[in-house]
Amino acid sequence: MTEISVVRGDITKLEVDAIVNAANPSLLGGGGVDGAIHRAAGPGLVAQCRTLGGCETGEAKITGGYRLAAKAVIHTVGPVWHGGDQGESALLASCYRNSLALAEEHNLKTIAFPAISCGVYGYPIPEAAEVAISTIREHLNEPSNLERVILVAFNDEIFDANQRVLAD
Repeated sequence: MTEISVVRGDITKLEVDAIVNAANPSLLGGGGVDGAIHRAAGPGLVAQCRTLGGCETGEAKITGGYRLAAKAVIHTVGPVWHGGDQGESALLASCYRNSLALAEEHNLKTIAFPAISCGVYGYPIPEAAEVAISTIREHLNEPSNLERVILVAFNDEIFDANQRVLAD
């Protein structure tokens, strides 16, 4: 059975097959997790991202990990929160689903997710944790190559919300 865990820390330091980048549609770097991943990976990452033609909200694309400990980066564009009545939860679930599908397609065993859309995109953390964990569990109900899924929290609020949902 695949292990789902929550850790507090820096996603760029994790030794996993893939880390997920909460990217912007250009895939060319930005603030928050996106900027940290691009800085840690080095110029090769942005060079490869330039060849991908951007990414739509809810979709995902994969690149090499470059100078990261992770072998690959799965870039996904989360929804901006507009109050919850503009399909945000479906788009957020799609981010997790498409990222997990890419991990399976590339036979990856370990994947780490940040709290997608919970930074400048303003998604409420408790609701985002519900969507993330329910979507991951739904995926893992089917046969999977994944051995470990890690939810990486950069603060106590995200860590606590993920722990609460995971315990349910």
